[in-house]
Amino acid sequence: MSVLGIVAVVVVALAALLHIYIFVLESIRWMQPSTWRIFNVRNREQAEILRPMAYNQGFYNLFLAIGAIAGLVLFVDGTLVYAARALILFCTASMTAAAIVLTTTGPGYLRPALIQGTLPLIGFVLFLPF
Repeated sequence: MSVLGIVAVVVVALAALLHIYIFVLESIRWMQPSTWRIFNVRNREQAEILRPMAYNQGFYNLFLAIGAIAGLVLFVDGTLVYAARALILFCTASMTAAAIVLTTTGPGYLRPALIQGTLPLIGFVLFLPF
């Protein structure tokens, strides 16, 4: 595998790991005050109200991460390379698009959108030539 291929795999793997981390925060650790601070949740009452939405959203992040990882496994294995590329491009594009949508929810969401969307965007661009 070329150096570009290795870098592309590493970047997409990091994007997937980031989205797994977001899943853990939103779907598993949501009711912990340390998680509230990350998402600017003010108190337990607000966390309870947002809990179903965060739980569901966390699983979206997990499923995109799983798709990206499945694509990476197929790509590195060398089997179904076109399907692997399509899966990786779809998942990283979806991650990037979700970050773009996040920016439309208010000026306070630019930083989280950059955190959430930068690695997938770079991974998408790096996988285009394969």
